[in-house]
Amino acid sequence: MEAEGNLQLLLQNPDLSADLKHIAEKVLNSERITFDEGVILYEQGDLGYLGVLANYIREKRHGLKTYFNRNFHIEPTNLCVYDCKFCSYSRLLKQKSEGWEYTMDEMFNMVTKYDGEPVTEVHIVGGVLPQYDVPFYQELFSRIRAHRPELHIKALTPVEYHYIFKKAKIDYATGMRLMHEAGLQSIPGGGAEIFHPEVRDLISKDKCTGDQWLAIHEEWHKLGNRSNATMLYGHIEKFWHRVDHMERLRQLQDKTGGFQTFIPLKFRNQDNQMSHVPESTVVEDLRNYAVARIYLDNFDHIKAYWAMISRTTAQLSLNFGVDDIDGTLDDTTKIYSMAGAEEQHPGMSTKQLVELIKNVGRQPIERDTLYNVVTDFTNFEFPETEPKPQYYKLPVIN
Repeated sequence: MEAEGNLQLLLQNPDLSADLKHIAEKVLNSERITFDEGVILYEQGDLGYLGVLANYIREKRHGLKTYFNRNFHIEPTNLCVYDCKFCSYSRLLKQKSEGWEYTMDEMFNMVTKYDGEPVTEVHIVGGVLPQYDVPFYQELFSRIRAHRPELHIKALTPVEYHYIFKKAKIDYATGMRLMHEAGLQSIPGGGAEIFHPEVRDLISKDKCTGDQWLAIHEEWHKLGNRSNATMLYGHIEKFWHRVDHMERLRQLQDKTGGFQTFIPLKFRNQDNQMSHVPESTVVEDLRNYAVARIYLDNFDHIKAYWAMISRTTAQLSLNFGVDDIDGTLDDTTKIYSMAGAEEQHPGMSTKQLVELIKNVGRQPIERDTLYNVVTDFTNFEFPETEPKPQYYKLPVIN
């Protein structure tokens, strides 16, 4: 394996510090690195060093396979009772004229627009409002499941669940059981931000705590279900805050095994209350993916959202531990574009996404939400003209 050869060459480098050499040896021997070693990776590891370690782990687990899925988003509202300083998407109730609130029927109609399209997942996440409560989501999930049983429902973050369960005066275990019974199949990783209260209290003080976020995922895992995890990086946090965040995820994963994918989310500074904070560089983005791959030894997958970081950076990330670049997103998602992401109208056909992966020597694999292989596109020949799906348009917020 070329990746192992590169790691062996790295270990022969006489200029490598003792600390970095020790970490590289642990990676080669599949030994867990410590919290302090995670901080050392951020503070001392250069891009080349981190890339060699992360790609070794990535290829040992997945070879050249790179996963994507065909999904679409429903964002019930961009109005929110919370006031997260980094958020460019949500509008407080006093800014109601800039927002949208979809009804049950409008959301269900968005699902039916995809009837006949080869999508495998609906991803539902948005702002927090009182009318979107436990009975509302029970009915929505049930209607979707009854209409299209094979469509995987991945919906709502712990921020939303914490709010609606508290409003309903039920505990997390009861709430997650009700959602599961209504048809929910997995939960996305959003709302994690940075767990440590030293940072969380400054950027998103009024929503669920890091411990509450983890507790909701734990209850979901106890039901035998899977979820994802994220980390919002590149703002006011220090390197050790990132390691602390990943350490808490690693500990819960040791306990439940319920996480599938870790998704580092790049802070974008357009049109929010933290616009004065500069964004991280592409080099720092790639370093962060690599450290995540090295540290989270019990997570199967590391994902990069191509729509958030650009297609080129997504391609580069595949050499820094990333094995998943999300899906053939259409322009029904505004969360990233409103924050200043490179992709203002994120949409890629399956053919474009497959070519993007092949162009950097990787094997494109369409997966479902639970990483079952739908289609291996490694040797797939596309027809001359691939029909472009007609997607449901969301309102554009200026």
